[in-house]
Amino acid sequence: MASQQTVELSIVVPIFNEEQNLPELHRRLSDAARAITPSYEIVFVNDGSHDESRSILHILSQRDEHVYYIHFSRNFGHQIAVTAGLDRCRGKSVVIIDGDLQDPPEVIPELSEKHKSGYDVVYARRSERKGETWFKRATAKLFYRILRRSTAIDIPLDTGDFRLIDRKVVDALKKMPEQNKFLRGQIAWLGFKQGEVLFSRDKRRYGKTGYPLSKMLRFAMDGITAFSDRPLKLVTAMGFAISFLSFAIIVYAMYSHFVLLRTITGWTSLIISSTFIGGVQLLSIGIIGEYISRMNKNILNRPLYVVESSNLELEKEG
Repeated sequence: MASQQTVELSIVVPIFNEEQNLPELHRRLSDAARAITPSYEIVFVNDGSHDESRSILHILSQRDEHVYYIHFSRNFGHQIAVTAGLDRCRGKSVVIIDGDLQDPPEVIPELSEKHKSGYDVVYARRSERKGETWFKRATAKLFYRILRRSTAIDIPLDTGDFRLIDRKVVDALKKMPEQNKFLRGQIAWLGFKQGEVLFSRDKRRYGKTGYPLSKMLRFAMDGITAFSDRPLKLVTAMGFAISFLSFAIIVYAMYSHFVLLRTITGWTSLIISSTFIGGVQLLSIGIIGEYISRMNKNILNRPLYVVESSNLELEKEG
């Protein structure tokens, strides 16, 4: 087990089925860390991988004293895996980077230089996204802009979780106990002095993305509901608008029947209005349900994750 002695730099890497990337990833991360300081650690968080990632991490940790691993008992999700790494890492500064090699480790020294110039958070901002479809780029661009308009905090555009954060930022994040993690929003909410480094995101070499469209939609919903009550205000506004419209239709129908002596009929208009109102009701209930679901998860207060094994000393469980 590793001791709790502080190191200069920690690199937290969530891993899910990245067996083909791990050897190159380890080599490039090690080169980047050594260019900054000899006092570093690389913390791999295995988020319930089904391939040989687990055994490869064991081999890497035996060959390199700077490598540590945390194995989850099952897949808990990307944001939870990053949180586990932040809970256990010991660095004065911490880099978060994905394990798919799309975020180049060679950018880490630039992040570190910016941090040394006085920034508490240095995020890597994508100048281009190689190897991604137009649909992926378009939806990502749309998501970041909707999120920014929906929340009261300034979440940087076109940035993922690839960033460097100071130890005081890590300590502040540990005091935010919500179950539905959205780390880039939480870090922005904390404030501190923040800067950016531009980089070109590489295309994925091996494997397939761990974020299909369904997970991206779930992630987007977490981001919006975690930092904004505007969806609830939208539901209220729709309720008032539809109530006013319905009242206007009733008044017109009564005027037409008693004054104009012409009764409004029509099966089509009745069905259309019923389905429209029903759709709005279901949408409203769904939005309210999202907020209730978040509250329910926090009330249950279950551990965020369960660690099956690790070679890194654990301060607490989940």
